[in-house]
Amino acid sequence: MFNAIIDGLNLREIEMSGRKFTWANSKKIPTYEKLDRVLASTEWEQRFPLVTVDAFNREISDHTPLLLSTGDKTPAGNKPEFKFELSWLLKKDFFETVAKIWGSVDNGSSPMRRWQNKIKRLRQFLRGWAKNENGNYKKEKDELFRLARELDLKAESQFLSQQELDLKQSVKERITQLLREEEIKWFQRAKTKHLLEGDNNTTFFHMVANGKRRKTRIFELEQEGDVIKGQENLKIFITKYYKDLFGSSQKNNLSLDESQINDIPQISQEENELLTETFTEKEVREAIF
Repeated sequence: MFNAIIDGLNLREIEMSGRKFTWANSKKIPTYEKLDRVLASTEWEQRFPLVTVDAFNREISDHTPLLLSTGDKTPAGNKPEFKFELSWLLKKDFFETVAKIWGSVDNGSSPMRRWQNKIKRLRQFLRGWAKNENGNYKKEKDELFRLARELDLKAESQFLSQQELDLKQSVKERITQLLREEEIKWFQRAKTKHLLEGDNNTTFFHMVANGKRRKTRIFELEQEGDVIKGQENLKIFITKYYKDLFGSSQKNNLSLDESQINDIPQISQEENELLTETFTEKEVREAIF
């Protein structure tokens, strides 16, 4: 019955961090169980995508206290890396637009440099293009939903004209196309193995993507018995750790004598020229495409 209610309300468990179990008895060899859980609806999780559940010390209780946090706002950092969205392939005139931008760049001292310049320009263009498309997408979807609602309400009280019936059908087809594009976008971000068929699964993919985001985010670290929390404290600690790890090492007396090459195999001048020769456009195309 309990599981049926959870399924009926479409609730998901917010995974906790810090412990595997939430209950233990007081026996000499205790029994551990996970009895306490935090469940949330998909709508609530969409409002708080960075929600976390932390397990505290049990003290004298059999149960482990759980602290639910809705999550801090994502700290501003470097510009997010560019990612190609599969849903772009469904956009009208997308291929023609990409071909136009790709062909507009032809500068570079070598085929490899020209390819790099083309990729750089295309990436810059698609960033701005995608931002503009997302804004237009939301406006169009809201307007289509408004039209669909108006036509549905009107159809409840009177017959629709042929023009209105045609409009209702075209609105439905366009909404289906827009939702399909959104579904593909979240399917890609969720990185699931299968794209489910049938009803729209955008919310499902959105939840999977949020779950993966929480799994890859660092909320706290332990260092010599201390716990480091807070995004700013974590940023300072991690930066210092890797600076110490990969920074300049202590000076030593080791040195290399590059004149001693008798026991080291050498390449010929012809081989050296072959290795340092500039890539041809054909080689670049074969390696990339």
